[in-house]
Amino acid sequence: MTTEPTRLADLTATRLTAGYATGEFSPVEATRAVLEAAEAAQARTNAFTRIDADEALAEAKESEERWRRGEPAGPVDGVPVTVKDLILTRGVPTLRGSRTVGAEGPWEEDAPSVARLRESGAVFVGKTTTPEFGWKGVTDSPRHGVTGNPYDPARTAGGSSGGSAAAVALGAGPLSLGTDGGGSVRIPASFCGIFALKATYGQVPHYPASPFGTLAHVGPMTRDAADAALMMDVITGADWRDWSQLAPPRGSFRAELAGPVAGLRVAYSPSLGWDVPVAPDVAAAVRRAVERLAGLGAYVEEIDPGIEDPVEAFHTLWFSGAARVVQPLGEAQRALLDPGLREVCEQGARYSALDYLTAVDTRMALGRAMGRFHSAYDLLVTPTEPITAFEAGAEVPAGSGHTRWTGWTPFSYPFNLTQQPAATVPCGVDGDGLPIGVQLVGARHADALVLRAAHALYTAGAAAIPAPGEAATPA
Repeated sequence: MTTEPTRLADLTATRLTAGYATGEFSPVEATRAVLEAAEAAQARTNAFTRIDADEALAEAKESEERWRRGEPAGPVDGVPVTVKDLILTRGVPTLRGSRTVGAEGPWEEDAPSVARLRESGAVFVGKTTTPEFGWKGVTDSPRHGVTGNPYDPARTAGGSSGGSAAAVALGAGPLSLGTDGGGSVRIPASFCGIFALKATYGQVPHYPASPFGTLAHVGPMTRDAADAALMMDVITGADWRDWSQLAPPRGSFRAELAGPVAGLRVAYSPSLGWDVPVAPDVAAAVRRAVERLAGLGAYVEEIDPGIEDPVEAFHTLWFSGAARVVQPLGEAQRALLDPGLREVCEQGARYSALDYLTAVDTRMALGRAMGRFHSAYDLLVTPTEPITAFEAGAEVPAGSGHTRWTGWTPFSYPFNLTQQPAATVPCGVDGDGLPIGVQLVGARHADALVLRAAHALYTAGAAAIPAPGEAATPA
């Protein structure tokens, strides 16, 4: 078990609201502490596109008055929140990391997840960095530069929700909204030592619709699984603007955290059965996390799901989406784009409708295969990433031989194709003190089960790692 943090900025959302209820501290005090941490995080990692101190303090004062009256607006009233700069936020520019997007607005609409948080009284601290249009698994953009890792700013925070991951890790708000089209909440959460959930597609309403189609999910990035469950109870509310949303959950994700892990059927796949060179420290830390699940009573079997790497199908869908993003841009605007983005857009524009539909066929077959697999196993456990954070500002690790970010993220993008819930939990650090993540994947609609298993790892102490700046020991 871990001891409670001493800084107000490092408390979880669950702990903050408990403190507000008793008068131990106030939303204004918490917001001031988080704003101070946000400024420090910005100086250390470049995690923000903007920090809205005056607006956040005004919202915190309103929240403080509601708590004083004993009438909080919702489960996250007064909790500081950050939002990835791909997600619409009323009154604030959403620039998407691109010099082709004008800041003038008007910015009159909240995305569904932002609207639900606002209705619940959340305090909006600022917008966090993303690569241009969220196109890759690291966070650097022509508009906002490079985002570094909280554990070593010379390393990448991962992406595309890298700013959110760095902000949460450094105390700049316990909750953040990210997006995940190929691993974009899980990759940076793994690299930065926090929790993230890619919910079942449609569980969290999404608007405007992503140009990457039904690959792209919105998900919580938090300090632990309990906070993610709290956030899910808010952001899964219905919104008519998302035509593909699922029905709202019937129960509470928080209430289901207490369910047992004993008896769960867990498949542990160290490499998905593919030729993936997993770093030894990563493999050892993930295996220990799996052993912890077994110690909690889960039935664990080391077995691969029997699927082939769908990377080519993913490229067809992802690069086609990227080409659609920039389709309206003229030649002068295209010259402003990230060079790597230009390359994948050119490739995406060359695909035919038949190429696209062939990729859809591959996707459907993969979904059926995973559905069959989960009829025998409740959870699939893998490394979140086969490596830890590498040099910031690079799309791929030096000397890796990879040409695109998908080369080093084999465990993440398959489950965007299948739309399954997938979470990452910190499970150790490597020899350089950099975080390692373990990925928990459930059948479609089994979000509560994934959260329950992740919460069990936190409760058992398996997710405890040194904070950024603390002396770290190898995994």
